[in-house]
Amino acid sequence: MLKYYGKLAPYFFLLPAGIILLIFFFIPFFQTIFLSFQDYSNNIYNADWVGIANYLQIFKNPTFYKVMLNTFIYLVVAVPILAIVPLFLAILINQKIKGITLYKILIYLPVIVSIVVAAIAFKWLYADQGILNYLLNVLHIKSIGWLTDPKYAIYSVIILTIWKGIGYYMMIYLAALMSVPKELYEACDIDGAGFFRKHLTVTVPHIMPTIALVTTISSISAMKIFAEIYVMTKGGPLNSTKTIVYYIYERAFENLDLGYASAMAVILLAVVMVFSLINILCFERNKYNL
Repeated sequence: MLKYYGKLAPYFFLLPAGIILLIFFFIPFFQTIFLSFQDYSNNIYNADWVGIANYLQIFKNPTFYKVMLNTFIYLVVAVPILAIVPLFLAILINQKIKGITLYKILIYLPVIVSIVVAAIAFKWLYADQGILNYLLNVLHIKSIGWLTDPKYAIYSVIILTIWKGIGYYMMIYLAALMSVPKELYEACDIDGAGFFRKHLTVTVPHIMPTIALVTTISSISAMKIFAEIYVMTKGGPLNSTKTIVYYIYERAFENLDLGYASAMAVILLAVVMVFSLINILCFERNKYNL
């Protein structure tokens, strides 16, 4: 009897996590798929079953392609910076220099700042009469509509995301750098390798799984961006900063079109799964024998 319960012990330990996943992930997941086949635009209390009509309507909607383009811009601009700059900072901070703890705190400080507080601060910074335009005027440069000009708005929001994320990903890289054998660096020094060559031939290959992790996490985070846009631009001007998650929120909670929003959420899930699959194929195919 004790042997029988011993075999079940791991499942008892997994049970609490399984219940949490069931309540907060699997049930909402299948409910979202079910809602995506219904139409709530006419009556929020009595939905009509419309099959794949919501999906067909999405792909005929020009706004959907606009928000997907904005999301793609966010992805292409933010992710490479969040994957490369924190690695460079981690390598620098991993050196034996004075005041290293202070540097770590200063770089990590934006991570612990509330995203809402940071977004409000950046909104003041970007204001027409804000600090940035004041500095431009001092230099006799015309003021820029950082959040009011469609050409600059999305990039202004991306800067906030990068500012918030650099310290977080730097700490992940720092943890990975601790696993790199120092003997490899010593061998590079003996061979006369320079700073950049040493890290390109030793550091990068050794922590490639961590680079893949950071790339995947930052990609998914970029596709799910919401708070910055909600606080700073509300998706404007002219939908220039409206991303897929904000559009889902707008259709679900402002227009009360739950079916349409759920269909877009399912599409977003599919896109995220594709990016995860690309990550596995590109960086971790040997791990899964692919």
